[in-house]
This record gives sequence, structure tokens and C-alpha cells, in this order.
Amino acid sequence: MLLGFKTELKLNNQQRSLLAQHAGTARHAWNWGLALTKQILDHNQANPDEKIKFPTAIDLHKWLVALVKSEHDWYYQVSKCAPQWALRALSDAW
Repeated sequence: MLLGFKTELKLNNQQRSLLAQHAGTARHAWNWGLALTKQILDHNQANPDEKIKFPTAIDLHKWLVALVKSEHDWYYQVSKCAPQWALRALSDAW
């Protein structure tokens, strides 16, 4: 009975640095989105009359592009999919 596969990526230096850049960008997007959603939850808990709509992954990505990408040039060096998937996973986690 076959239970699983174990694979190893044999990356050259360029691929290794690109993988690290994409992982770092995804991590930054996740942490930024997590901080923002925590602020929204805290605000909604403190002000039940003035609740802010909880953001979806699409909302988070739009805000990320508008607010964060202009401040960090390194976001443009990686694929747009890295932060999108991180924010989608964050949205699924809630």
C-alpha cells in the first residue's frame, strides 16, 4: 500500500531566491491582512452600533494594492498570485 510521496526540489540559486521572495511576499500579505482584520474585529466589538463590514479576500487584495503596494516596490518583483493566495487562505481561515 502506497501511503505518500516524498519529493525534493532541486533549485538553482535564481529559483531559490525567487521562491524566497514569493514566500516572503505571501507572508507579508498574510500578516498585513491579519492585522487589519483583527483591527476591524476589535472595532466592531467596541462599537456595536458602527460596525464595519468584515472584508473578503477580494476586498483585502484591493486594499493591499491601494495602500501597501505603493509603499513597497518589491511587491512588483513577484507574481500577483502570491499575495492573492495568502489573502484567500486568510479569508478561509476566518
